[in-house]
Order: sequence, then structure tokens, then C-alpha cells
Amino acid sequence: MKFNARMVIFGLLICVCIAVTALVVNKDSEFSGSDDAASNVISEILEVEEYEPWTSPIYEPPGGETESLLFCLQAALGAGVFGYGIGVLVERKRKSENKSSRN
Repeated sequence: MKFNARMVIFGLLICVCIAVTALVVNKDSEFSGSDDAASNVISEILEVEEYEPWTSPIYEPPGGETESLLFCLQAALGAGVFGYGIGVLVERKRKSENKSSRN
């Protein structure tokens, strides 16, 4: 498979257009995560009845910055494992193509 820079640039432009369109169409919307939604639901439950959590955290970081750091490290580790797996698959394919071309 030959590297085609035009297709990569075209794909990136399409991704940017999709993201910009989503932001333009939803001007007044809030983009919050599932943690915020869960906190809001728990707050509503607390107002109506007593809420008792099922579990407690194993480790609670000392601050928001530490929590963000741990989240970023988790994302980086996942990306590294994913990239390594893709590299293994590409190299395996390259070796099998070289082996078949020699015969």
C-alpha cells in the first residue's frame, strides 16, 4: 500500500469540518462528560431521598491536577499499547509479503 499524502490531508480536513459543523450547529450546548451527568443525577436523588453509595474509591487523588495527570497517563498507556499492536500487525504483514515474494 502506497502512502498517499493527499488522502491523509483530505481525511483530516473532513474530520475538522465535522468537528466545526458540530460546534456551529450546537452553539448554546454544553459539552460535559458522563461524570457531570452522574453527579447531577446523584444530586437530584439526594434532594428526594437519602443516597448511600455502594462502593468507595480505592485511591482518591489529592487534587484535580493529579486526577487529570492520572487520566492522561492512562490515555498515553492505552495509545502506546494500541500503537504497538498496530506496529506488530504491520510488521507481520510486511514479513509475510517479503517471504512470499522470495518464493
